[in-house]
Amino acid sequence: MLDRLRALLGGSNSGAAGASSNPRNGRPLPQEQTRQSNGLDQFFNSLRDRSGLNLLDFAGANQSNVSYITSMGHRLSSEDFVRSLELAFGQGDLLENQGNPHLVDQFLQENLGFPYDSFDGALVWDSLQFLSPQLLQITVDRLFDTLRPDSQLLAFFHADEKAKQIPLYNYRIADQKNLLLQPRGWATCGQFFNNRALEKLFHRYKSVKFFLTRDNLREIIVRR
Repeated sequence: MLDRLRALLGGSNSGAAGASSNPRNGRPLPQEQTRQSNGLDQFFNSLRDRSGLNLLDFAGANQSNVSYITSMGHRLSSEDFVRSLELAFGQGDLLENQGNPHLVDQFLQENLGFPYDSFDGALVWDSLQFLSPQLLQITVDRLFDTLRPDSQLLAFFHADEKAKQIPLYNYRIADQKNLLLQPRGWATCGQFFNNRALEKLFHRYKSVKFFLTRDNLREIIVRR
């Protein structure tokens, strides 16, 4: 289940797998798109004039992200977090079986068993949206423990509270300010996240910064 790449130089390509790579409920896949990201820009600005950092990427091992991060002189650990959810809890609804204590314990051990103070930053993208409220809080707290003080975490949350399903994407870094979003399917969102809910979720962290966007994808930078 664990899809982790420790890369100093180079890397390997990784595509979407399982049910998420196909349309769900007869719906066509979302469109591939290039997206400007102010949150990504700030995340990389925080790494400026530094080298040899350890970064965590929940997009899975892919050449674009590995090459970009290692070209900056940093090390990258990559996991396809959403794929791990599918493998752990079922390839239908990503929320399915997340109330099973045995499966939750196994998932946490295999995917969030990092030592304390392991990373200088984390790119979690939109993966936190597909967790049940209980597992979500545990995951956010585990990330707090694994991040070093003053490091930053970048996360995306869909802002359309009426949407029953939201698109799944693979996130590929094009440059400091731009992402390529490759569609992989649709999934049910665990809950709706407004600003207050996100501040409460990350209450252990030093700060939460919100970025205005023109679409339904809310960007936040959280400082450990």
